[in-house]
Amino acid sequence: MERKGLMEKLNNGEKIVVAEGYIFQFERRCYLKAGPFVPVVVLERPDLVKQLHHEFVRAGSDVVQAFTYYSHREKMKLINREGDLEKMNRMALKIAREVADETGTLMAGDICSTNLYDPKDPKKNEAVKQCFVEQVQWAVEEGADFIVAETLSCLGEALIALEVIKEYGNGVPAVITLVVHDREHDEGNAYTLDDVEITEAMKRLEAAGADVVGLNCARGPETIIPLMEKIKKSGVKVPLAALPVMYRTTKAEPTFMRLTDPRTGKKLFPTDLDCAMSSRSDIFEFGRRCDEIGIPYLGLCCGNSPHYTRALCESIGRRPPASKYSPDMSLHCIFGTDDKLNTFLTKNAVDRIVS
Repeated sequence: MERKGLMEKLNNGEKIVVAEGYIFQFERRCYLKAGPFVPVVVLERPDLVKQLHHEFVRAGSDVVQAFTYYSHREKMKLINREGDLEKMNRMALKIAREVADETGTLMAGDICSTNLYDPKDPKKNEAVKQCFVEQVQWAVEEGADFIVAETLSCLGEALIALEVIKEYGNGVPAVITLVVHDREHDEGNAYTLDDVEITEAMKRLEAAGADVVGLNCARGPETIIPLMEKIKKSGVKVPLAALPVMYRTTKAEPTFMRLTDPRTGKKLFPTDLDCAMSSRSDIFEFGRRCDEIGIPYLGLCCGNSPHYTRALCESIGRRPPASKYSPDMSLHCIFGTDDKLNTFLTKNAVDRIVS
């Protein structure tokens, strides 16, 4: 049977769950350097990349997103490996395509902020465009079902990315997600780094032909939801996407780059964020809120792990294969209720243990 494409699924009322977060996963596993965050693990340990794709699909992801984030020319030049640019991209895309074919999921190509864009210097636009062009062409040649352009701080760069996908993407859908760094101001309004109000930015992306628009990265579940509600109410008609980071951002510290250690006051980003991790319950609640708002393309970004993706899927009523091992506290030696348990712990000693 022919596999349904992204837009066919969304137009039929299906929800799409997308597991992201590969950069932080491999940094925590000590296969990727914080700072440059270039995914050299694709070349050095492709077996581990394939394994993580499988783990995310098993946890419920509908999409295998090729690990080409920060595999663009500017980043590769930064670590003196520009000669590996095409090899790394094609390797990541081939791995993703293979896993998608094995699991019956969709495969997405991925492009992101080039770090070259400057809204005050239009002369840099051509370099930005060329970064996108080569990655989009490789993604199409390796069989991507759609292309994600993500973590774009400026509407101007997002529009260039969309233009490239439309011109070189051979008709595949374009998912465009912006990142909002600033605190809300002007009665709750938020802006891109090139000073476009976020709902206006979404409408302009929609008008330019984006198939899905939304937000990803920087903001955790608590601080991304209010912006998604505002975007939903603004009248944007294309499907919306929300992919927060897995950290407990707040109104005072709305992005994970602003988070501070509650004990020392020091900045947590990027390697001390562990003390601000979201809970599984946070992610379950995020999924429920997306369901209520009507956000059909939902996922998790930096900090994600398979257990978070499983929680997100379960929040919308799914039971992916990994749910076989979801918690069952009825069998816990202290908190359990099963008759086979030793009652000394569950009935006689429990108060002394937990009170």
